[in-house]
Amino acid sequence: MSLADSPASPSAEAPARGRPRSEAVERAIVEGVMKLLEEGVPLAELSIERIARTAGVGKATIYRRWSGKEELFVDVVRAAEPPDPELPGTSVRDDLVVLLEQLRIRGLASRSSAILHNVYAQMKSSPKIWCAYHQTVVEPRRRLQIEVLRRGQLRGELRTDLDVELLNDIFVGPMLVRSVMRPEADLPEDLPEQIVDALLEGLRPVSSPS
Repeated sequence: MSLADSPASPSAEAPARGRPRSEAVERAIVEGVMKLLEEGVPLAELSIERIARTAGVGKATIYRRWSGKEELFVDVVRAAEPPDPELPGTSVRDDLVVLLEQLRIRGLASRSSAILHNVYAQMKSSPKIWCAYHQTVVEPRRRLQIEVLRRGQLRGELRTDLDVELLNDIFVGPMLVRSVMRPEADLPEDLPEQIVDALLEGLRPVSSPS
């Protein structure tokens, strides 16, 4: 899964300097950051120079792809998290179950991976990185969740008298409480179905069949 750094292979994601991005090089840089984090290097000590040396690239190679350490670090966290799911689109229930399953897997990963746990803790200590993470990772996921709920309202699967922002909080809240605020709580495989089915009973329009 790599793209050759060749002028004959233009990419829509090519940086402003006109050189195509290489997935292999980017992967080496991301893995270099992960290696340093696994060794216990604090975020504050992760200089671009140190990252470049670990990844076996020049500093200019990193700056062609990321404007700075904060942007790079957000991509590192995104690479360590579960990938965004493909929604079935068959019903609001099926889509919500898939979205909550991603949150469940993310919760399991943050519990089992010491590096992810440390990464999240370090991000929260850096307002700039935490803000970038929310803008590039959290907010797109939230927009997708709200889009699913709007479709559910349009299809008559959900009550339309409730704001979709509130509906989203109602659905994702239980999973976030269980996975983030209660790290000792179980995250069984059927938890997404339990949450969605329990809430849909009260959120279907009155005239809608159960």
